[in-house]
Amino acid sequence: MDLAHSHIQSQRVLRQRNMLLVACLILAGLAAILGMLAGSRDREVVLQPVLRTPLTLSSSGVSKEYLEAVTRDAAVLTLNRTPQSLDYWMNSVLEMVHPSAYGEVKADLLKIAEDQRGSSIAQFFTMESLKVDTEGLSSEVSGTLHTMVGRQEVSAVQKTFHYGWVYNGLSLKLVQFGMVEKVEPKKAVSS
Repeated sequence: MDLAHSHIQSQRVLRQRNMLLVACLILAGLAAILGMLAGSRDREVVLQPVLRTPLTLSSSGVSKEYLEAVTRDAAVLTLNRTPQSLDYWMNSVLEMVHPSAYGEVKADLLKIAEDQRGSSIAQFFTMESLKVDTEGLSSEVSGTLHTMVGRQEVSAVQKTFHYGWVYNGLSLKLVQFGMVEKVEPKKAVSS
């Protein structure tokens, strides 16, 4: 009886060992197949923007770095245009605009587009300085505004542009932008 019981016990252990070996072989084959699939797929790498510090968004307010980055992009977009890119230019600027200012900004952009459409006048801006105010949600860029007619530059004038922003939740939107008019100081009248 002990011999029969011992034989049954050893057969049970042998069956368990064989099932474990089959399971290990199946898992090894599956791992090899998954490894080959992973090796043959296209790889994607997320590149961080080239900035001094990482950008973070918070519902408590806008960081200086984020406002600088958004202003820099907005200035490049709003101040560089050609007659061929007017539709793209206008649609891209309007995507940045807050709904409360959409109608007014669109009217101004349409006026600029109609004036420039069909001409050979283009403009581009070379930025020289950027100031941001995170408390007042405003920023100013200064630099040279170049105007081209055809391939010839007809003017290069120092200008400063103001951008006003609104921050709702985690969304920074443009509410106003335009050129800053410099006020000349009045000369004292001598008698």
